[in-house]
Amino acid sequence: MKISLGTASLAALAFAGAVSLSAAQASHTWGNYHWARSSNPLALDVNNNVSAVWQTAFDDAVADWDSSGVLSLNPKPGGGRSKPCKAVAGEINVCSDAYGYTGWLGIAQIWLSGDHITQAVTKLNDSYFASTTYNHSYWRALVTCQEIGHAFGLGHQDENFDNANLGTCMDYTSNPLGLPNNEHPNAHDFDQLDAMYLGHTDGGGGGGTPPGKGRNKGVLGGNDIGNYRSGWGREIGFTADGRADLYELHLGDGRRVITHVFWVPNAERGNR
Repeated sequence: MKISLGTASLAALAFAGAVSLSAAQASHTWGNYHWARSSNPLALDVNNNVSAVWQTAFDDAVADWDSSGVLSLNPKPGGGRSKPCKAVAGEINVCSDAYGYTGWLGIAQIWLSGDHITQAVTKLNDSYFASTTYNHSYWRALVTCQEIGHAFGLGHQDENFDNANLGTCMDYTSNPLGLPNNEHPNAHDFDQLDAMYLGHTDGGGGGGTPPGKGRNKGVLGGNDIGNYRSGWGREIGFTADGRADLYELHLGDGRRVITHVFWVPNAERGNR
């Protein structure tokens, strides 16, 4: 959602849908959410659990975000399954699979302890991307780039599917190839990452997880909260047409899971 940098309350997001485009572009973080780190740039492993047809989109998105200067991303074989695409402590897990006709092209989920992201998941839904409408490199590029961008704490620059493209993957669109195209981040996205990560540190490793501890078998709140909105918690953010696209699940003790949904444009709202 388009909110001011540093805003602490997620509840305020529910009222942000009516802000203007110029205000939206001023800041587009989810809130005061970021990965903890003891030094800059932020070093993160990005696990590759995507099929061959997604490989170019994955490689390009990781390279694009890595070029920001405040991120140091390490893509590596995921070593896991794309279903259910379980989260890994201190890392981002990116998966593709036929997750079913859920209504979404992609989702991003971040686990929070306080305001620190502790792990993140991106899921890319082949049930739709196998169709003639979405089986294109530009659609894969847009959704992969955007959902990985959410894993760093970024929100959207715009949430209207039908207006002119802003030239960033952090913009909703019904046509990624519109002029300009929405396949990559733009300078404003990098400015936001600078504001979030440059010039201060929190102590500890990525996500507050000490380096070298490996995979956490007791992930906060479980390491998979599912593919349907019935398991995502309350609605806290909305698209320009009023459809909920941001959810919060409270786990207790200051722990939460935030789910961001890239809905199929103009689809029926039948997701469970």
